[in-house]
Amino acid sequence: MADRSARTGDAGLGPTWGWIIAANILLGINQGLTWCTTVIMKIDLVGPERRGLAMGFNEAAGYVAVAATAMATGAIADHAGLRPEPFLLGAAYVILALGLSTLAVRETREHARLEAARHTARAGSAHDGELTTGQVARLTSLGDRALSAASQAGMVNNLNDALAWGVFPLLFAVHGLSLAQIGVLAALYPAVRGAGQMLTGWWSDHIGRKHLITAGMLLQAAALALVAAGTTFSAWAIAQALLGIGTALVYPTLLAVIGDVAHPAWRARAVGVYRLWRDGGFAVGALLAGILADAYGLTAAIWAIAALTAASGLVVAVRMYETHPHN
Repeated sequence: MADRSARTGDAGLGPTWGWIIAANILLGINQGLTWCTTVIMKIDLVGPERRGLAMGFNEAAGYVAVAATAMATGAIADHAGLRPEPFLLGAAYVILALGLSTLAVRETREHARLEAARHTARAGSAHDGELTTGQVARLTSLGDRALSAASQAGMVNNLNDALAWGVFPLLFAVHGLSLAQIGVLAALYPAVRGAGQMLTGWWSDHIGRKHLITAGMLLQAAALALVAAGTTFSAWAIAQALLGIGTALVYPTLLAVIGDVAHPAWRARAVGVYRLWRDGGFAVGALLAGILADAYGLTAAIWAIAALTAASGLVVAVRMYETHPHN
């Protein structure tokens, strides 16, 4: 009994699988309420000329933080164990963010309303401000070629994320990498991705959205193929960097596409539908990668998702039209 109690105490505040599931549900709600809303607020505040830049900075801030935290928690876990010490850093983040949000963040809805009043539809566009939520969902998912192409690309992109966070560490561990090496590789992808988005969002404001998204999806596919073929830390480090570059080309640019096409009156709902598809990729990727890895092995699962990612890039190339106002 004493030994069992000690083990339960060592497990921290999540001693059972049910606790872990509940915690992930709460984290998912947090993502929907916070990260989605910060995207909408930035789109409200900037015009079409700087939409890509704003999305790039927003996503860069998030993923640079992911990279830094991956490095920090890896070092903490290597020194003090997996629980609870690494999670204390997350608790500190929550307290800091809550304070800043309460004291410093202002409402942006009136900016969107003003833009809607002045909005002029793109020539030949049938999208006006009088759409129901159901119509917005159908338009974003299937009806509009650019919005639907962005939605499927976003889902596949985050499917890759699930693969990177769920399967890659297992593959690296099977090949004998240490916890510290795995932590470096886990941090490299979001670090390159985060830093790169500060450039790629701005770039899409100048050369357009479509070609960056297509190139990014194809580059991600090549990076996944390199992970599947590689067997060394160096090869995987190169692959993680390439995966980060490919994702940086895609991630803020897809959000800019939604902002370009959607009418200001229903833009927030379009972002929500797009993120339903995009972030649904985490769940689809976890299930698909797990099923494939269990049936055919880790490497086969990565090869399969590399092929799916390449196909997604081709869908963008064929289906999406250029959405930037001056391209």
